[in-house]
Amino acid sequence: MTERIGFIGLGAMGKGMALNLQTKGFQLNVFDIAPEPVAILVQQGATQAASIAELTENSDIVVTMLPGSPEVESVVLGEGGVLAHGRDGMLLLDMSTVDPETTDNLALRLPEAGIAVVDAPVGRLAQHANSGESLFMVGASDKDFARVRPLLEAMGTTIHHCGAAGSGMRTKLVNNYLAIVSCQMNAEVLTLATRFGLDLQTTLDVIHGTTATNGQLKINYATKVLTGDTEPGFAIDLAHKDLTLIVNAANQAKVPLPIAAAARESVSLARSTSFHNKDFSALLDHWCERSGVKAPRL
Repeated sequence: MTERIGFIGLGAMGKGMALNLQTKGFQLNVFDIAPEPVAILVQQGATQAASIAELTENSDIVVTMLPGSPEVESVVLGEGGVLAHGRDGMLLLDMSTVDPETTDNLALRLPEAGIAVVDAPVGRLAQHANSGESLFMVGASDKDFARVRPLLEAMGTTIHHCGAAGSGMRTKLVNNYLAIVSCQMNAEVLTLATRFGLDLQTTLDVIHGTTATNGQLKINYATKVLTGDTEPGFAIDLAHKDLTLIVNAANQAKVPLPIAAAARESVSLARSTSFHNKDFSALLDHWCERSGVKAPRL
């Protein structure tokens, strides 16, 4: 029997992933508080649900792609939510980036109602979600992983089964720690190089020829801010949110992360300005502006 898929959360990432599911043969029920992405999915053949309750009752797998822990808890555990209207044999596939304790709580409470829980936070950016090239870090039992794998394959190209429920979310935080801190360091480095009057391309050639190179500088900076594109693939607001999750989760685990804490406060400065909704590579433009130098471009 073909599984009925409900998709909640059609934002910058969710809309692209839902469109890939719908256009690759999955029949979706969709729900979002914003009408525009819902209308786009409906034009592609999806069914609009009037409420989370209605979507849940008409789905075998419910996918959530939401901004953070409060939204996930409200949608899944709140009155009229997935738990209240779910049934034995259903599965929740949460692809949001949330506090690991939120995932742990879902993995504790939903199975009591017979609802399986898989966490599969997303790597890569909005353009990858649109093109079906996302990376997924999955926390699930072997059985549940096999059940959601066809969906993940329709939305992405790289799937890592990281362990039991909760391990996907923790892997995402480890990954994003390096990605965001690298982005912050690159902003400072290129601001300094600009102040020194160094040629940008020559500086990049040197960095990329040594162990100083990093993926953010080589891939994200090269295709985003250094070309003048600061439209958010991953916004500074979200980078700050993730750094907060990282620091809080580390505190719970009694692991000191002084670099993450410092980076969070640096990103807070950018978040308090008009750069807050720009791509996180635009940290470069923010620091150049604060330093009174012209932001470099390739």
